Amino acid sequence: MSEEIERLVQRARTAQEQIEFWSQEQVDEMVAAVGWEVYKLDHAQACARLAVEETGMGVYEDKLGKHQKKTLGTLRDLYGLKTVGIVEENKEKGLIKIAKPVGVIGALTPVTNATSTIACNGLPILKCRNAVIFAPHPKAKASCELTANYMREGLRKVGAPEDLVLNLKEPTIELSQELMRSVDLVVATGGEALVKVAYSSGKPAYGVGAGNSTVVVDETADLKDAATKIRNGKIYDNATSCSSENSVVLQASIYDTMMNYLKELGGHLCNHEEKMRLRNLMWPDGVHMGRAHVGQHAQKIAALAGIKVAPNTSFLMVLGEAVGLADPFSGEKLSPVLTVWKYNEFEEAIRLVRDITRYSGYGHSCGIHTTNDAHMIELATRVRVSRVMVRQTQPFGNSGNYDNGMPFGLTLGCGTWGGNIVSENVHWKHFLNTTWVAMPIPPVVPDENKIFGQHWQKFGK
Repeated sequence: MSEEIERLVQRARTAQEQIEFWSQEQVDEMVAAVGWEVYKLDHAQACARLAVEETGMGVYEDKLGKHQKKTLGTLRDLYGLKTVGIVEENKEKGLIKIAKPVGVIGALTPVTNATSTIACNGLPILKCRNAVIFAPHPKAKASCELTANYMREGLRKVGAPEDLVLNLKEPTIELSQELMRSVDLVVATGGEALVKVAYSSGKPAYGVGAGNSTVVVDETADLKDAATKIRNGKIYDNATSCSSENSVVLQASIYDTMMNYLKELGGHLCNHEEKMRLRNLMWPDGVHMGRAHVGQHAQKIAALAGIKVAPNTSFLMVLGEAVGLADPFSGEKLSPVLTVWKYNEFEEAIRLVRDITRYSGYGHSCGIHTTNDAHMIELATRVRVSRVMVRQTQPFGNSGNYDNGMPFGLTLGCGTWGGNIVSENVHWKHFLNTTWVAMPIPPVVPDENKIFGQHWQKFGK
């Protein structure tokens, strides 16, 4: 282990041990203080501004809104939550559950959500009396440093150890790997390669899968509302979120109306030649996605591709032709580029969602705009995703919003489909250890007749 990592982990471990047996009141005061320093407007503005300047991705106003909403939403989820001492008691079963911290957590954070991920993970980590060491993407190290400094300012104000929040100053792949091998738990928010490294670190790890949100619009939907929400998700922060709408699957009878609405809302439908120019820009070698378009405005992407668009164009659209390498637009794009598909029978829509998610990686999310509950349940039952947003904007809803019940969090587990251990948003409960205390109770002896009765009637003993 390098001296730098050894020193950081030891500092974090010493700080964590100081608060291991803090009262709930002390913990709650600490979380509120840290949360306020990250949330308050001038600090949030500084974080959003630096994230855009440093990474060259996204939209300042959207990053500001995301930073504040995800911070406040996380604090809402944590407010009044018991994470110290006895957190559950079942007298009938003679069980008591006692919450305990994990210890030192290594949190790898992405370039796309350079500051909001730090708040979303850092606050529940502290709520559970852990220390955290952030390992940012190298292109977002200053943004991480600024956000972590604000968190440490909050710790100082309430007399909590500042070393509860640490970060790598000059992150490298090697240092991040060492960190993962040295902590008690890893939270990896980022690309597939990063997550694989986390899982091979030898330590327990929460990771995420690839996003490629595909949204179905059926004939019962409020079409203008659906078009508006799809547009909003596609352009939000220049689609840096893995939850951004990447494809829409439109029922044939409402296809033309929906396309007209999307065009009215700033969508430019590329013809075949323009699509090929765009493809050459986005996949320069024909297979691997390039960087020039990621997190950029549609106007800039169009200019780079040599496509003339109207001044009000806010996103580009292409027609989907095939799922897979033959048409890379069926995959994740991390840009305001939307792939459009058409279906006749609902079975075709389900097949398209399954095929598209299979190509990019099962597990993340999809959505549907419908008032037909049977369609909603059929889609949710048949597709291999961890979250289905109904009549919502994907990047708003997937990671928690005020108008749905999803836990706030920017580390979105994708289940075993996506190679992850959880199929939910990683939040506070994933940062706790639990001790079960079992006391003797009157025996609960199973009744053989109740368990085997129907089987015996059919097949005999």
